[in-house]
Amino acid sequence: MSDSEQYNIETSDAGASATIPMEAGQIKKGGYIMIKGKPCKVLNISVSKTGKHGHAKCNFTAVDIFTGKKLEDMVPSSHGTTVPVVTRTEWEIIDIGEEGELTLMDEGGNQKTDVNLPPVPENMAQEIRDAWAEGENQVNVTVQAAVGLEQVVAFKKASGGE
Repeated sequence: MSDSEQYNIETSDAGASATIPMEAGQIKKGGYIMIKGKPCKVLNISVSKTGKHGHAKCNFTAVDIFTGKKLEDMVPSSHGTTVPVVTRTEWEIIDIGEEGELTLMDEGGNQKTDVNLPPVPENMAQEIRDAWAEGENQVNVTVQAAVGLEQVVAFKKASGGE
């Protein structure tokens, strides 16, 4: 490697991984798993007994946490798979733009503007708009984040305006 080669690092995060490795047999119902590159919540696990090649297989039925699509995967229980790091945070809606872009604020006064109204389920975006009523009511949303994606997954009306 010569001195003229430069490293161009354009990230400013702490270097934490979006996924962590885990043995398939350790994943529980209600936990999370990556299936086909998508973060999923495990609905059901069925374990087949050991076959002639010596591995019990885990058959995962899971639902994509962002789209609600059902996915299935089969992994030998002793083999490794990846689990997404999922975080949920509470935010208050400050503004809703024409295209559905949200301006949010947390308890510490930090603002967030890179989240839109959720596309799934279909009626949730309109329900949030109706509950917010152009700023008449205080509405809190729960933003779920995993593998670099963020989406509103729940909301609740906190109080009415005067």
